[in-house]
Amino acid sequence: MKPFIPAKVAEVLFALIIAYFGYTHLNKAASMSGWVPDFMPGDPRIWIHVVGACFILAAIAILTELQKVMACYLLAALLLLLGFLVHWKNGILSVDFLKNTSMALMALLIGSKK
Repeated sequence: MKPFIPAKVAEVLFALIIAYFGYTHLNKAASMSGWVPDFMPGDPRIWIHVVGACFILAAIAILTELQKVMACYLLAALLLLLGFLVHWKNGILSVDFLKNTSMALMALLIGSKK
C-alpha cells in the first residue's frame, strides 16, 4: 500500500510537539510545581521531570518507529492520567483537559496505524 504522506507529516509534527512539551517540562519544572496534586509523594519537580522524560522518549519512539505502538499507547494513558489528575479541577471543558484528551486520541491513532 502506498504511504499517505500527509499522515506521516502529521505524525512527525505530533512527535515534535510532544518533544517540545517534554523539553518545557524539563526546563520549567520549578514554575510547574504548583500543578502537581498534593497527594503525590515527594518533590513535585521530580514528577514533572519524569513526565518530561516520558514525553521525550515517546517522541523519539514515534520518530524512529522503535516500539512506536507501545510508546503511543503509554503516551495516551499518561496524557489521560494527567488530564484527570492535573487539569480536572478546572472542569471537564477546560482547555487544558480538552488538549490532553485530544492529544491522547491522536497518540492512539498513531499507535493503531500500521
